Amino acid sequence: MMTARFRELPWSDAPDGRPRRIGVELEMAGIPLETMAGVVRDEFGGRIETSGAFLTRVRDTEYGTFEIELDSLILKDRGYREHLKRLGIELDDRDSAALERWLAGAAGRIVPHEIVAPPVPLAALGRIDRMRSTLQRRGARGTQAALLYAFGLQLNIEVHSLEASWITSIIRAFVLLYEALVQAGDIDLARRLSPYIRPFPGGYVRQVLQPGYAPDIAGLIDDYLQHNPTRNRPLDLLPLFAEIDPDRVMAAPVERSLVKPRPALHYRLPNCEIDDPQWNLARPFNGWAEVEHLAADPDRLEAAAAEYLRRPAQALGQLTDEWVQRIRDWF
Repeated sequence: MMTARFRELPWSDAPDGRPRRIGVELEMAGIPLETMAGVVRDEFGGRIETSGAFLTRVRDTEYGTFEIELDSLILKDRGYREHLKRLGIELDDRDSAALERWLAGAAGRIVPHEIVAPPVPLAALGRIDRMRSTLQRRGARGTQAALLYAFGLQLNIEVHSLEASWITSIIRAFVLLYEALVQAGDIDLARRLSPYIRPFPGGYVRQVLQPGYAPDIAGLIDDYLQHNPTRNRPLDLLPLFAEIDPDRVMAAPVERSLVKPRPALHYRLPNCEIDDPQWNLARPFNGWAEVEHLAADPDRLEAAAAEYLRRPAQALGQLTDEWVQRIRDWF
């Protein structure tokens, strides 16, 4: 088994001075929720609590509660019951339990099973990866196991700062590195064609890369909402902006019920190649680390932005090739 090599981030502390933390969400198929929960408990302790066929929790672990779920809102919220009721079908508890078991088995072929980990210190990423390795050996299947498996890995990286200038540097670095991250991560075609990780609009990219773009936090949020009133971006900033200014975000035409405020950068782009024994969590994490290292280098960031805005295809392609190699050097 390959040992995961996690690159250090240029900023190690959160706004309150604590070490930064990270939340990890792993989507997969081919493995029952109860098996997934057992793997979590074996690594992090705690107790398993089952809430029907679609949701299991491992509570009281070292870091809090892990949620293991079938990632379909209509199933978790039992929305299908309303559809059946409209057809005149009422379910008693026994029928409902049997139907849920059947639905879980059927939906699990294309709807991901997901582990949502609580925020853990960056130093604990190796243990999350060890859990990932155990799931792989138990038969978990990932993004490329079937054409319909547009499964992803999502990272919720706690911010270093809530200041507009720091967040702006992260956004600028991310849009510059987007193509390199797609290439270095071999982002699956099914995922790129899905609505979940649509790239940032070109008008927004050009706006944030303009020389002198330095809005205050209200202006930064307004610019983002104007171009991105959706969670479906490879870097979803709605949770962070809802943490900073919830009224401003919730007044926009966003998916309000799905936006969960938190002081974190919601990185949604990577594949979850959990069935590949050569893949590990360090690959997508180190891609993110390159974003932060670019953001932490103002001169390099400004030069890359100017090159992008000039946009001769050969120059942009050369920059992308260089960044792809930098990212892959950490694989």
